[in-house]
This record gives sequence, structure tokens and C-alpha cells, in this order.
Amino acid sequence: MGRKGQGKSLKRAYAPRQWKIHRKEKRWTIRNTPGPHTSDLSVPITFILRDYLGYAKNVHEVKKILTEGLILVNGKPQRDYRYRVGVMDIVEIPRTEEYYRVLPNYKGTITLHPISAEEKTRKLYKIKNVTLLKGGRYQLNFHDGNNFVSDKKYETYQSVIVDMERNEIVEAIPLSEGSLVFIVSGKNVSKVGRIREIHEFGMNPDAVLLESPEGTFQTLKDYVFAVGVNDTPAISLPGGE
Repeated sequence: MGRKGQGKSLKRAYAPRQWKIHRKEKRWTIRNTPGPHTSDLSVPITFILRDYLGYAKNVHEVKKILTEGLILVNGKPQRDYRYRVGVMDIVEIPRTEEYYRVLPNYKGTITLHPISAEEKTRKLYKIKNVTLLKGGRYQLNFHDGNNFVSDKKYETYQSVIVDMERNEIVEAIPLSEGSLVFIVSGKNVSKVGRIREIHEFGMNPDAVLLESPEGTFQTLKDYVFAVGVNDTPAISLPGGE
């Protein structure tokens, strides 16, 4: 492949390890479009249709499916075959009534977790930053690059659930002692635990001590999503959590 084509292509050997693709069958694969999510917590939508679900054999078929508006991401038709689909996104296929939440598995590989039709409108966001706007409103900057303007103030690191049909926050989940969290990165990726303690380390990423039926373990505050305030998470998770 010449230099011209490399802008949209990536050597498979250099693809993020979180992508579920065959590394040696071909030299090149798709480079995802710059945008929401980081590369290690997302995959191009082509992989979702071709490698994960098997609805397409090649990129040409993927483009045809997307052009027809048959695939929704977070409630909206997605037509860019290189679009990044990332952690906590909702992938919907109305024609087959399939709904998935994008989550990492125990290997850190991006996977599709089946969810119900009732849950497809509930998008979980982690707040990365809060900005006070003129007029006393707040802009919430989320983990995937999206933002939301609210009359109510929320704290960084906590999670909110947005009803995508009504475009409003319907639930807030604090990241504090006692909160139930899901880990999206690091050696404990995909584990669920309850926060026992948050260690403050100044300029360094804060550490979180968690407890679960398997014992206690530690991870970074940046790696966790608050998913509940009691024994039942606000979203369905793999393993029946």
C-alpha cells in the first residue's frame, strides 16, 4: 500500500491490543477516525460489523450497511466506517432488535455486552471536568469527549446516566467510599468492586482500594466508572453484576 492510503490504514502489528482482530492474516487494518474516546478504549465501527457480529465480510459491505442507516450509535445513525465506538457506547441494530453496551473484558479487549431494549436509551458517562458558565450553569465534560450543560453542579469523577431520548440526566452516581465501580483499564480491567478507600496522592493519579467477593485489590481512580450506590448496578454488566 502506498503512502497515500496510509492515512486511513494502520499496520496490524501496531493496532491497540484492545482490538479483537487477527494480527497476522493481513498487514494493514483500519485507522479509526480522530474523535470521541481514546484508541485503547474504542474500536472502528467496521470491526463491530465485520469481526464482532459477522454482518459484513469486508469494508465495502460495511459501508453499504452504514449508508443505509441500519446501525445506531448512542441513538443516532452512524455512517463513517472508521468511527470510534468506545466504552459505554450503545450500539443498536433496530432491524434485528439487537442492543449492546461496549465494555472491555478481562483481557482488556473491547467487547459487546447485550442489553435490553429498555436499557438502550441509558448512556453512562463519567465526568472528567466541570466548568462554570455565565448565568450559573455548568458544562459537564464527559469521558468520551461529549459535553452536557446542566443547571445543577456535579463533581468530577462521578457518573451520570443520560436518557438519550429525553436528553436529560436521570441518575447521578458518586465516586466515593461505598460506591460500586466497574474497571475499564489496568490489570484489574472488567472487575467490579466496592470502594473501601480513596488515597489522595497530590499531583499523581489517585488510587482506589476496592473490595469484592474475590478479595481486596487496588487500581487507579482514572480507571474506574461508578456504576451504583448499592448492591445493584444502574446498568447491566457481564457476569450478572
